[in-house]
Amino acid sequence: MSDYGTRENEEIFSKVLRAGRRTYFFDVRSTKAGDYYLTITESKKFTNDDGSFHFKKHKIYLYKEDFQGFSDILAEMTNFVLEEKGHEVISDRHQSNYTRPEPTTSAATATDETTPTADRFTDLSFDDI
Repeated sequence: MSDYGTRENEEIFSKVLRAGRRTYFFDVRSTKAGDYYLTITESKKFTNDDGSFHFKKHKIYLYKEDFQGFSDILAEMTNFVLEEKGHEVISDRHQSNYTRPEPTTSAATATDETTPTADRFTDLSFDDI
């Protein structure tokens, strides 16, 4: 029996980054020839209508010969974003600064059921979807 099936799943070194509904797994694995490569997996939790949940996963396989180029471009791209937009997370700022508009109290809107008012809307965070 080949040890390929067990070797493919063998994790040599692992780290986990939890980020809200997303979790990133960084795993060093071994090839059949005994060399190492890196897998980066993004796992995102989704909730079904019935309350159950499932995960969607996306995986990147990164081999040693690509490490330097990948690292250089990743550093360049992250530096660009931070220089252009800073470290503040904009979605957090919007959530903390958001105030619900006061409902209109005029007689016209109070009696007109076709006119939407602020209290007919629900606060929704896209992280909840």
